[in-house]
Amino acid sequence: MSLTVRTITADEHLAFVASRGSASFLQVPSWGQVKKEWRSESIGWCDADGKIVGAGLVLYRQIPKVKRYLAYLPEGPVLAWEDVTDAASLRRLLDPMVAHLKSRKAFGVRMGPMVVTRRWSSETIKAAVKDGQATKLQALTPDVVDPAGQKVAELMRAAGWIPPSTTAGFAAGQPQYVFQVPLAGRTREDLLAGFNQQWRRNIKKADKAGVEVTEGTEADLPAFHALYTHTAERDHFTPRPLSYFQTMMRALSSEDPERFKLYLAKHEGELLASTIWIRVGGHAWYSYGASASHKRELQPSNAIQWRMLSDAHEAGAAVYDLRGITDTLDPADPHFGLIQFKLGTGGQAVEYLGEWDLPINALLFQAFRLYLAKR
Repeated sequence: MSLTVRTITADEHLAFVASRGSASFLQVPSWGQVKKEWRSESIGWCDADGKIVGAGLVLYRQIPKVKRYLAYLPEGPVLAWEDVTDAASLRRLLDPMVAHLKSRKAFGVRMGPMVVTRRWSSETIKAAVKDGQATKLQALTPDVVDPAGQKVAELMRAAGWIPPSTTAGFAAGQPQYVFQVPLAGRTREDLLAGFNQQWRRNIKKADKAGVEVTEGTEADLPAFHALYTHTAERDHFTPRPLSYFQTMMRALSSEDPERFKLYLAKHEGELLASTIWIRVGGHAWYSYGASASHKRELQPSNAIQWRMLSDAHEAGAAVYDLRGITDTLDPADPHFGLIQFKLGTGGQAVEYLGEWDLPINALLFQAFRLYLAKR
């Protein structure tokens, strides 16, 4: 049965996401309001009866001086990827999307479906680091290989899609490797028991020292941003402006009052850590974090993570997602500290399909890639 792709309303888009149980927060309509520098469109896949069976948020970025666009679906689209078993089933999903985007003057498409290909448990990773078995996740035998995800990658490559870059570190776009804590079927006590001894000790230490974690309001965003800017200077990354977080909070909260939460960890009234938590149905994310450079011995970062994870569990989420990691397992690599911190939760490293490109106009697509590289 053939499918068609058309523009859908925000309500239609949200209703489909609700029917699926979850989707990336980058694939809900409100995210288009956050990314103001892009033009956004909600699109839906419709069957012969007009029923929406897939959805995606498309962000369009114009190439300078030319009215042609890169069509980008971050962590999307939301489709029945498990039904992709051969070239024909892949074309059934993607051909109508490409045709629609081409009609919108797209010169190329970039998408990164949340399709899992491999998983590694904390135990497997810690053993590999201890024994020096591997310095990359890619070289480490996974605990789970998803054949459906592997099949999608194989078919996309054969269909002319360009696979993700294998360069070290964080590439532009969304992370291919993330760290997640499964919550479904587990009690709060189970989750705490799953933490390593250091994490449990740090959570108790923060509590005993009087570190308090509370939910903030929009009025607390400037304090979060000041701490976030300090973190950016310390850790050598470029911070986003305060207005970005104000827009994010307003847009996501107006779509669903439980979508966005700001957390504040204070000691004797002093802000020591602050984070942003986002939830779409059964999936909750640790999205942004900031921490002070002093009083770190009070372990505010562990306390605030435990509060976010507990709230995700209470809200009925099946997954708490600590977002991106690189695939390094080398203690000498500056990115290793990120996965080392997250390993303490007893979760798992997850490899997604990654972001794939399809040039529609090869010349314009290459010119755009050169333009981004220069920026």
